[in-house]
Amino acid sequence: MTNLALAPATTAQSAAIHDSLQRFRRSADWKPLEYLFWCLPVAAYFLFPGNYLLLSQIAVTSLFALSLDLIFGYAGVISLGHAAFFGVGAYTVGLLGLRGVGDPLLGLLLAAVFAAILGFLSSFLLLRGSDLARLMVTLGVALMLYELANKFSDVTGGVDGIPGIEIKPILGLFEFDLYGRVGYIYAVVVLFVLFWLARRLVHSPFGQGLRGIQMNAQRMPALGVPVNRRLVAIYTLGAAYAGVAGAVLAQTNQFVSLAVLGFDNSADLLLILILGGTGRLYGGLIGAIVFIVAKHFLSGMNPQYWQFWLGLALVLLVMFARGGILGTAAKWTESRRQKAARGAGSAS
Repeated sequence: MTNLALAPATTAQSAAIHDSLQRFRRSADWKPLEYLFWCLPVAAYFLFPGNYLLLSQIAVTSLFALSLDLIFGYAGVISLGHAAFFGVGAYTVGLLGLRGVGDPLLGLLLAAVFAAILGFLSSFLLLRGSDLARLMVTLGVALMLYELANKFSDVTGGVDGIPGIEIKPILGLFEFDLYGRVGYIYAVVVLFVLFWLARRLVHSPFGQGLRGIQMNAQRMPALGVPVNRRLVAIYTLGAAYAGVAGAVLAQTNQFVSLAVLGFDNSADLLLILILGGTGRLYGGLIGAIVFIVAKHFLSGMNPQYWQFWLGLALVLLVMFARGGILGTAAKWTESRRQKAARGAGSAS
């Protein structure tokens, strides 16, 4: 009798688990709007032929924002010093270029490795404190690297930076041109490849575990999720992504300065992520597009006070669209769907 009584419940639970797994697998499928989004860089190449350098900056900033979204949007680890990894990647390419090692792909690989090493070593400090302590640790690491780069000017160039970096043609075929065409295509390809990898990651069980850690880290060990190891892994990966972004910037500009390690770089990155929406991958990309384009036009119209208008826009966004652009759009879409469902229910 007991087995018969439990059989329907077990069958129902199995069906629910099966449905959940199917929904989880479908969530990883590419949506039509995603294909449309990735058509934008191709369209921009033909529509804005005189702005390849600006478009390259958008692609690099998008990758940089994606790196922070992995640790902040999915694992809940906030950082005020993410520019440290960005700068490590940029200086890696710069120092390699000075020594005649200008292969772009090798530069990307080494930049990712060195930035990941720094991220791995500093990640253990993050596990010891609260969110405020983590902010201070990340900021402290970035400030120390900034001062080290400024102090050892014989190696880094100090305030003068590293100009004239020698970057060889990509795969020995595609040489970086003065107008930035090849640099833009290169930056977009790197962005897309790393975005694709990040997308697969966040839609995997590993990514779902990160979301669980963000919501309630204390309960996750009961589900068999090693919280500390997951945080170390994602922080290291985010650092590697930021290092690649810095490397692409150095390769496309063929110049590295102390600004890549500056606090402004980290602060702008947080603004970009909040503007687009955290924990959505595309939030960082859309935020980077809006931020860079707004900065470009506002600084052109009012070079002295453009930051006031940008700050005002960000304040209004926080007041009336707390989830950022994508979060607000998702809430609006869900609200319309619920209203349509209620209307259909009342009509029937």
